[in-house]
Amino acid sequence: MPFDINRVRAGYPALAEGFVHFDGAGGTQTAAPVIDAVAGAMRAASGNRSTAFRPGQRSLELVAQARSAVADLVGGDPAGVVLGPSATALLYTLARTLGAGWRPGDEVVLSRLDHDANVRPWVQAAEAAGATVRWAEFDRATGELPADQYADLVSERTRLVAVTGGSNAIGTVPDVPAIAKIAHAAGALVCVDGVHAVPHAPTDLASLGADVLVTSAYKWSGPHLAAMVGDPGWWETLRPAKLIPSSDAVPERFEYGTPSFPLLAGVAAAVDHLAGLDPAATGDRRARLRAGLTAAQAHEEALLDRLLTGLAPRDAVTVYGSPARRWPTVSFRVAGMSPAQTQAALGAAGFCLSAGDYYAYEYFTAMGLRDTGGAVRASVYHYNTADEVDRLLAELDRLVAAG
Repeated sequence: MPFDINRVRAGYPALAEGFVHFDGAGGTQTAAPVIDAVAGAMRAASGNRSTAFRPGQRSLELVAQARSAVADLVGGDPAGVVLGPSATALLYTLARTLGAGWRPGDEVVLSRLDHDANVRPWVQAAEAAGATVRWAEFDRATGELPADQYADLVSERTRLVAVTGGSNAIGTVPDVPAIAKIAHAAGALVCVDGVHAVPHAPTDLASLGADVLVTSAYKWSGPHLAAMVGDPGWWETLRPAKLIPSSDAVPERFEYGTPSFPLLAGVAAAVDHLAGLDPAATGDRRARLRAGLTAAQAHEEALLDRLLTGLAPRDAVTVYGSPARRWPTVSFRVAGMSPAQTQAALGAAGFCLSAGDYYAYEYFTAMGLRDTGGAVRASVYHYNTADEVDRLLAELDRLVAAG
């Protein structure tokens, strides 16, 4: 069944304003069912979690529904879904917890292709423990992250390998299963940053080989909340710093403070929305998610190909990276303009794109681009259209012609 882009776009009220959103990697627009779910939860009588009265029971249900939804999205266990305000906050919690058990001589392996949220918490935890950081390097020309280098980086001293499921700068899709296999053979844990991968295709925790995966709901049509997913039995082995009166149960022991119950309602609604992207899909929510995201992936890949094919002959535009597999994300520069100037000029024409380093600090530093403004990022989401790609290409031509 063809991907019904008109039906899909109708599910995002913000698109009616007319802006062209190529900034999904920084945060997607919010789906209508999510808005309705958040508003509905805020209108309803609320209370902190309790079995003693209905508003408290409702809060318990919202938490459980959000855990179940995220588990379906990534192929996890609801009892292993840790909820939090952002991927960065959750990764800091995990890094502090794991790092407390590291000792001098221990090692962690990080990637220069990663968002800094999957780098700096580990660097700082290693420094505090006296552990050593080893770096996986990407190919400067292609943007690939060769998996075979991990055989030399990982040893019996390695405690953790942190790697992205997809570069938020240039879209590279590393061979995470191959990297995880090497890590696990040495007894190391694998932490996958799935923030830029989960929105674009079906995700399966087991297939990736991830011991823990993080994802952010606002990158897949939902509210500003995040989740960290692992095996409940593994979470049981970890003892995070926490308040004495707060729950010691898993996964609650990793969640600080009272959650935003209305936003949790939005998380579940966002997953249900994704499960409805293919209206012909049947089966349980996990099956419908796979069908819907597979259809969305094909649509996005066609738009990415259109964008890359369009940019290729434009000599004034430099595109960074040419990985064999990439999520629909492209970083580029326009000759004679700083990335900020390009962003502003495109913004004035109604195009929303990111500029700078987008927290891909190590990538842009290694490329020698960070101190000169980084790049401009066009990131495609499933509500984008071929016409929007063509309009962006035409606008870039106008900028170049204007000099």
